[in-house]
Order: sequence, then C-alpha cells, then structure tokens
Amino acid sequence: MPGWVSSYSDQPPRQGDGLVIATGQALVRSGSGWLHDAMAPGVPLSETSKPVFLGELDGRRIFVARPQNQALPEEELLGLRGAMLGDDPVRATLASTACQVLHWQQDHRFCGRCGSPTRDHALERAKWCENCKIPFYPRIAPCVIVQIMDGDTLFLARSSRHRMHYFSLIAGFIEPGETAEQAVARETLEETGLRLRNIRYQCSQHWPFPHQLMLGFLADYDGGDICLQEDELAEAGWYRPADMPPVPPDTTIAGRLIESACAIIEQSDRGDSGK
Repeated sequence: MPGWVSSYSDQPPRQGDGLVIATGQALVRSGSGWLHDAMAPGVPLSETSKPVFLGELDGRRIFVARPQNQALPEEELLGLRGAMLGDDPVRATLASTACQVLHWQQDHRFCGRCGSPTRDHALERAKWCENCKIPFYPRIAPCVIVQIMDGDTLFLARSSRHRMHYFSLIAGFIEPGETAEQAVARETLEETGLRLRNIRYQCSQHWPFPHQLMLGFLADYDGGDICLQEDELAEAGWYRPADMPPVPPDTTIAGRLIESACAIIEQSDRGDSGK
C-alpha cells in the first residue's frame, strides 16, 4: 500500500505520532475519523497495555493501544469487519495490523514452553523468553481461497456460519505438510465434492480474524457432483456473471477473485463473438 511501511521500533510515542486505539475487534473512533493523536488520545488508554509501534504512514509513526474501557458504546466504535469491507485501504491495513498485533501481545505474555513471563525483544517484533532463550513472533495462519470456474459459469457458495448474506468462495487453512495448491484441492473436495484442475495463484490479502494470510487462486472444474459440507456451507451453485447473487466487495480478496474470473469470461466471450 503506497505510503505505508510496516516496521519495528522500541521507542515510545512522541509529538506528531498517530495512534490507533483498538479493542481487538473494533477501532475507537476519533474526532476526525479513526486515527488519534498519540500524545492526546480521545479516550483514556489501558494502564496495562502500553502503545505498540506498528510502522509509518507517509512518514508519520503509528502506534496501537487498548482503551481503558473495553465496553465503549457502539457508536464510538468501528467494527473490524466493517473496516476491512469498507472502501478505505489505509484504514483496512492499519486496522488489520493493529488488531493482529494486539491479539499477539495478549496471547504471548507467557512462554509456551516453560510458562515464564515474556518481554519485548530489543531488536525485532517478537516476544522473548529469557529462560528458554527463544523468540515468539506474531502468529500468521496461511489460508487458501479459490474461485472455481466451469466455462462461462462461476461456483459461489453461502456460508452457514456468517450472518452476512453474501455468496462467496471456498476457503480454508493449509494443513502441515501441504502446499497451497494441495490445500485448495482438498478443501474444495471436502466442502463441495468437486474436483479441480489448473489451480493457479492470483493474489493475497491479510485477514485479521484473527490472523490469517489469505492466498487467492483460480481453478477449473474437473468433475464431481455438488455435495455440501453442511456445517460449512448453507447453499451453493453455478452462476453466470450477469446472474450472480450478492457477492463480497472488491476490497476483499474474494471480491477481487470473482472480478478476475468475470473478466476472463468477458474476454473469452468477446473473442468468440469476433470469430
């Protein structure tokens, strides 16, 4: 993202720095939007969670901290999912980074091997166990998401877990020992009964629920009848671009993969009409 550089520093905030105040699943609004003055935050900060450096936005140092009151009124908050689905890429990136760092800070206060308290590493973004002499880095869980195509139709599915009424794509976590392409094929077969060919990587996106890195693919249908895993998917089917149900916006990787597939179909249709 232009203007944003993620980096590490152990220096505290100073005059002119920016501050994201987050609860873990929401940002605390400021008078001018969502970015606060680090030296004059709009709400009291938690006394047990010091501001943590995230990086620089257009040369301005940005930190994240928790509010003292974790139960702020809803009108003072911007939900994390809303920030990710909105049309402000700067806000989405900082919201994602801030909430993932806060989760990591909360979950790695103690060493997972010996139980001793950890401390901040002096040179990089890591927690350090002095007893075991090992670092603990922020967790990132690699996931795959795929747009399946069959000629001029797209496979779309509605989740049985989410309240949003979008039809989206098949996705899941990569298992130990798997390649991303193998995970695409396995997740698709498990959740839909469909087999794939020509699995090809397209793009990626951070997704802070709580710490995924989504790897996006296109793939072609290679057989099988639809048989849905009901605890994952409520309904699914094949759709032409002109007849699609509501789908995620193009600020999400799912939306961008759907757009890419539609563009491929449109280009193919233009080529066929020119023959």
